[in-house]
Amino acid sequence: MRYNTTELNHLLRHRRSIYPRDYTGEPVPDSVIEQMVENANWAPTHKLTEPWRFTVFTGAGLQALAAFQSECYRHVTTANQTFQADLFDALRTKPLFSSHIIAIGMKRDPKKSVPEWEELGAVFCAIQNMMLTAAAHGVGSYLSTGGITQFAEAKPFFDLGEEDKLCGFLHVGMPKGPVNDSRRRPVQDKVVWRR
Repeated sequence: MRYNTTELNHLLRHRRSIYPRDYTGEPVPDSVIEQMVENANWAPTHKLTEPWRFTVFTGAGLQALAAFQSECYRHVTTANQTFQADLFDALRTKPLFSSHIIAIGMKRDPKKSVPEWEELGAVFCAIQNMMLTAAAHGVGSYLSTGGITQFAEAKPFFDLGEEDKLCGFLHVGMPKGPVNDSRRRPVQDKVVWRR
């Protein structure tokens, strides 16, 4: 089976992270989000462990996420004396700029049949599938891996266990305007051919 490689190359080279502040506020159709997670489900996965897990927030769900993550942040950082009011405010308000937010988890294979880094690699391939799908629909996306992502206390909210990982939050929204170009150093600087 062959595909249009010109369109594929264009999609791969023009996908960009688009920040929530650059969204219009217009809702993204749920059908686009459904296609994003369906395509994520087809990421490569060693031994078919399929470790990706998604929780989709929209509407009132975004408010619930904002309330949870800001209070989780306050709880954890007050205990270890690293609380920052501006980060607390951002966690409470920024989710409301997005049409949808997809919380992304890695569910560890109970048998540990593959190394953890392979499971994480599969999850990030799934994320790339979602971002490419969004871009193909003219929808913006941005992966945030900060905030409460590394807090063990956050895992139960996303149905993740002790051995699992919260990998980040994919913000999704309609972009306000044209997407900026980007640049990469020449690939020749990063590849060695041995023949």
